[in-house]
Parts: sequence; structure tokens; C-alpha cells
Amino acid sequence: MPALDTHNTLVIFLIELRKSIRALGISVMVATAAIFFLSPELLRMVQDHLADKLYFFSVAGPFLAHVKLALFAALYGLMPWLMAVLWRAMGKPFGVEGSQLFFFILFTCLLFYAGTLFCYFVTLPFGIKFLLGFGSADLQPVISIGRFVNFTTIFILAFGLVFELPIFMVFMAKVGVFSRSFYEKNRRYALLLIAILAALLTPTPDIVNMLLMGGPLYLLYEAGILILMVMRIK
Repeated sequence: MPALDTHNTLVIFLIELRKSIRALGISVMVATAAIFFLSPELLRMVQDHLADKLYFFSVAGPFLAHVKLALFAALYGLMPWLMAVLWRAMGKPFGVEGSQLFFFILFTCLLFYAGTLFCYFVTLPFGIKFLLGFGSADLQPVISIGRFVNFTTIFILAFGLVFELPIFMVFMAKVGVFSRSFYEKNRRYALLLIAILAALLTPTPDIVNMLLMGGPLYLLYEAGILILMVMRIK
């Protein structure tokens, strides 16, 4: 495959991305509007799983929380299309198409949903229980609906995105951007970047939530190296 300079690669990527971005944006808005009417049921389901009572401290608080939840649900449901658009644009400059492109789209979606489910059923319940455990008879939690929706949706989406790490490591190695030896030799720097990323992506700056994201992310980094070894990509 002929080498592409950074400028040409970026131009091809943006041109390919532009083909679908308008339709994708309209679809997200339509899906958000449609799901908005189902958002009370979605909120009730999430609240039953993760929280007890929620409160609001502004007139528009509940409405905005339902809009955010509907937007999150729309992005969640449209994620396969989002990933297909992204991978078509990313693969175009490097000639990744056909069955290879399908492989990247499929496993990206699987990893994303695996990450969100892991977060929803394992990480979030543990993290919320731990953080609320500092309450007492004289210190009762009063959780606003807005902050609760922000916390859960951002955390779930962040987990879904960071679970994509192995597939992007494979892609970078396959197109010759980074080699397997590069990943192996730079574990210490990867660990530092993972710590920074976990601090940026977690909705709260406490060490518990950082570890809940950073720990699995480093294991995924090692899994990416293992996958490259199995696939014999150097």
C-alpha cells in the first residue's frame, strides 16, 4: 500500500465523513425527538437499577434531564451506523474495505455494547454504592435528576468508547501507523495516558471511579497486544 502523507489522509477522511454527516445528524435529532416520549420509562428503569429518590432544583431541570436521556438513547441505538460512517471514513485513505471494513465495524459495535453493559451492570452499581456509602444518619444524599442523568450517561458512553481500544490498536498496526513492538515497548507511557484519560472521562474526579475505568482500560491495552500476536501482525 503506498504511503499517504498526513494532509492527504486527513482530506480523504473528511471528504468521506462529509458524505454521511448530514443524514446522520438529522437521524440523531429525529430519534431523540421520538425517544423523548419514552424517556420517563427509561429514567424509571435506570433509577430503579441505580438510585433511590431523585430531586430537581430548577423549573426546567426534569425537562432537560429527559432531553439528555433521549439524546443518549438515540446515540446508543444509532451507534452501529455511527461506527459504520466512522470506519468508512477512516478506512478510505488506507484502502481498508470489504470484509476487512465489516470486521472493524462489527467488532467495534460489539466492544462498545460490551463496555456499556459492563459499566451499567458492574461498574456503576459498585461505584455509586461506594460513593454513597460515606453518607450517615446526619448526612443524607440528595441527588438531582440532572446530575444523575449526566453522571450515568457520560459514564456509560465513556466506558463504551474506551472498550474500543483493542480494535483501534489492531487498525493502527494493520495500516502501519504503529507496530506491535511499539505498543509493547511503551507500556509505561500507555499506563500514564490511561490514567489521564480516566481522570478526564470520569464524571467525578475521585480515585475510585478513575480506577474503575483505568483498570479495565489497561487490561484492554494488553488484550490488544495479545490480539496482534494471535493475528501475527508485527
